[in-house]
Amino acid sequence: MVGNPNHGGMVASAYTMDLRSKIRVVPDFPKPGVSFKDITTLLKDGAALRYVVDRMADHFKDSKVDVILGVESRGFLFGAPLAYKMGTGFVLVRKPGKLPSGIVRASYELEYGSDSLEIHRDAIEPGQRVLLVDDLLATGGTMAAAADLVKQLQGEIAGFAFAVELTYLNGRDKLGDEEILSLVCYDS
Repeated sequence: MVGNPNHGGMVASAYTMDLRSKIRVVPDFPKPGVSFKDITTLLKDGAALRYVVDRMADHFKDSKVDVILGVESRGFLFGAPLAYKMGTGFVLVRKPGKLPSGIVRASYELEYGSDSLEIHRDAIEPGQRVLLVDDLLATGGTMAAAADLVKQLQGEIAGFAFAVELTYLNGRDKLGDEEILSLVCYDS
């Protein structure tokens, strides 16, 4: 079942969309040699946004997902509507200092240094199946840290969903054997 942008609900159809054509590629941003994949052009297209959420929901419909986890900040843009669509709760993973209550933290390595992510200590119950969502999978460090947070809270990883994957950066290698859905892949 894939959502048809001309209807409010799910319909049985072979409807497909060329999502790559909805993503703006910006050469030499943020630095020379980098080819930035800008999803703002996808987000402003209602049919494309609906298609992404519908495809993610359809892919994980039999995965017994209890809660969707979105990583700050673009993971919120896909995670919240996906949680609504799948009838689950939604939890936030944020940068340090943004959450007001008891937190759990995970650190990860960046190209030049390190960073951390945080989640509320009560965001995930032990045994809950969690689908982790973000806009883009690059090197995998951010999502591996988010997965570590789920495990610290004794949740189970139901899978990972991304609108875009930069396959040449091998981010999948950091995510283990769980199910990974990437709707658009760039090989270079």
